[in-house]
Amino acid sequence: MFHRRAPRFILLWSLAFALERLPAEDWPQWRGPRRDGHAPSTARVPDVLPADPRVVWRMKIGEGFASPVVAGGKVFYFDNQAGKETLHVIAASDHHEFWRAAVDDTFQDEQGPPGPRCTPLVDGDRVYAQSGKGELQCLRVADGQLVWRVNFLKDFGAAFLGEDSKVPGAAEHGYTASPVIDGDSLIACVGGTNGAGIVCFEKRSGKIRWKSQDDLAAYAAPVVATLLGVKQAVCFTVEGLAGLDPDNGASLWRVPLKTSYGRNCATPVIVDDWVIVGSYQAGLIGVKVFRDGAGFKAEQVWVNKAAAPNFSSPVAVGRFVYGLGPTKNMFCVEVSTGKLAWTKEGWFTTAANVAHAAFLVFGENILVCTDGGQLFLIAADAAEFRELGRAQVCGMNWCNPAFADGRLYVRDGIKATGTLYSIDLTR
Repeated sequence: MFHRRAPRFILLWSLAFALERLPAEDWPQWRGPRRDGHAPSTARVPDVLPADPRVVWRMKIGEGFASPVVAGGKVFYFDNQAGKETLHVIAASDHHEFWRAAVDDTFQDEQGPPGPRCTPLVDGDRVYAQSGKGELQCLRVADGQLVWRVNFLKDFGAAFLGEDSKVPGAAEHGYTASPVIDGDSLIACVGGTNGAGIVCFEKRSGKIRWKSQDDLAAYAAPVVATLLGVKQAVCFTVEGLAGLDPDNGASLWRVPLKTSYGRNCATPVIVDDWVIVGSYQAGLIGVKVFRDGAGFKAEQVWVNKAAAPNFSSPVAVGRFVYGLGPTKNMFCVEVSTGKLAWTKEGWFTTAANVAHAAFLVFGENILVCTDGGQLFLIAADAAEFRELGRAQVCGMNWCNPAFADGRLYVRDGIKATGTLYSIDLTR
């Protein structure tokens, strides 16, 4: 009997063991796995939004605006602890803390209390943390030990003068643009005007692979995407929008886009050969990249002032972009024309100049997290605005939540310390 039952037992045991070893649905960086706000196609996303989602756990944390990220069953968050911008690693299951590491002295400006602004980045057994004052560190996920570090000011001559410095971009309001991983490289908007505007590092050692451009750093995170069949690093700096060769930093194309304060915050959105960016002064802008002989050129094709983003980054679903506009309006804009498909107002209680919303794409739906702590599930439908559900989950926030294994991780607290939540959206 034992021998006849053994194969089935072994099969079931092997299956259970294999299931345990399946990778988690990680959200390891700013705006998710592809840096575009989309949950993976394989992720277990809710079709409906519970009216009263279950809070799995909550914990008090220090000040800061850096969004949490999730990888390998761990949550990584960045806050102010006793005057230090401090990275924490906790268990996603019960928020047990594994370790913490002080990265830099805290940054503060008129936008809020002292604390980090830049979302950490997890890549395998390494985590990267960037402070508001331009300190970039690589630490081991296992124990928080420092692997390598650079300082944008000391090592690359970047400017950090603080508030009222009259120097636009990160030099005034701090470094917020989370670096991006591309294969074995890490690309960061450093802001050195001596040819080190954008710097590429070997991600494991910190060795400099290339330096490029003279651009001051703005606030928008860089992305790596394929346009017209060629992989490119797309960076939105104080000077404008640029496409670079990620292998050597060579300039592929550039579109100037300067505003009074260099307040270019929205992460570039890539749809085929279009790059969608914007700022509260310039509006939402459609840039098309073309072949030009053996190279490229890019042109601004349209601008829509009614859809001008401030510091909330839009998302694309199909051929339409969804985001938060200048009058606290949720908008839907066609990628190829910039025409407004629809707009919806009345969601936000804060002033228009500080209104914020985070957008997470769940297949054919979009989850919107408002600055008032409400979740809205809406249809990604260009024909009309359709709300599918809503729930109050936290307090005032400027957070882009992380979503992993059916749970939403969001922090609140704008003017003081806040709370980090794990919220089950599956029931």
